[in-house]
Amino acid sequence: MNILVTGACGQLGSELRTVAASGRDRYVFADIVSSDNVVFLDITDRDAVEAAIAGKGPVGEVTCGEKIDVVINCAAYTDVDNAEDHESAAELLNAEAVSNLAEAVRKNDGFLIHVSSDYVFGGAGLNVPINEDVCPSPLGAYGRTKLKGEEALADSGCRHIVLRTAWLYSEFGRNFMKTMLRLLSAKERVNVVFDQAGTPTYALDLAEAIFHILENRLFAGNEGTYHYSNEGVCSWYDFAKMTARYSGHTACIIEPCHSDEFPSKVRRPNYSVLDKTLFKKTFGLAVPYWTDSLRKCLANMQPSKSVGRVCMK
Repeated sequence: MNILVTGACGQLGSELRTVAASGRDRYVFADIVSSDNVVFLDITDRDAVEAAIAGKGPVGEVTCGEKIDVVINCAAYTDVDNAEDHESAAELLNAEAVSNLAEAVRKNDGFLIHVSSDYVFGGAGLNVPINEDVCPSPLGAYGRTKLKGEEALADSGCRHIVLRTAWLYSEFGRNFMKTMLRLLSAKERVNVVFDQAGTPTYALDLAEAIFHILENRLFAGNEGTYHYSNEGVCSWYDFAKMTARYSGHTACIIEPCHSDEFPSKVRRPNYSVLDKTLFKKTFGLAVPYWTDSLRKCLANMQPSKSVGRVCMK
């Protein structure tokens, strides 16, 4: 198969570039950021998307003129704070671009795996792991635009899977874990909120789950929406504490605090733990526990990128 990965320079796309090296299919990695082995593709450009997926345009040249069979859309506008002031820009990438991909995939009888977010939830009353039947209730612009992307995909008639994930981190890009490593090495004390609960998700685990679905041809016949994050539940405070412990940053004091101590125009979900039961049953995969994956990520960080000592005890 010919598989196109959009957003290839982001956290998940970067992990897929590593994982796919051992695969049996031909992968084409695309982004608007220049990088080795990544071709340029602006997914907000409908004509460019249609040409690429049909095996024509710049991406088509890489696939020797063959059409794309599966698209994995990792691209997203993920700046939650900026989305409040620039919702139209967020909607362009999180919804309109998804519509472009879906229409092109439908026309070429392909399949689309789209990555969405726990931010489509957030309404009051959620206090048990959220399954796929719970009605979305986004609190802010980012969540609204991600939900519009899901809706555009559902309306397109394109064969697809939506994978909602949460609290993504990795050794690539910007994320909470890397921010904490920087702060822990520079400060004597940091405050981290403890009244928002969810599950950190190592992007490599999600990449390996998607790779498993593709390698075993499990996507056809299993269309629909699924939830994937690591197992377990914690607060951002817990996440910070474990990052400090496993990286050896024990000198910095981490204090729990309330969300309202950090005034923000963004309302973040207080509880966004995702129920993975359907995913595990459908695709036959065990999901790693979040602290085990955090240890693995810290161990996998390149020496030039890591901060502090990785402690595996």
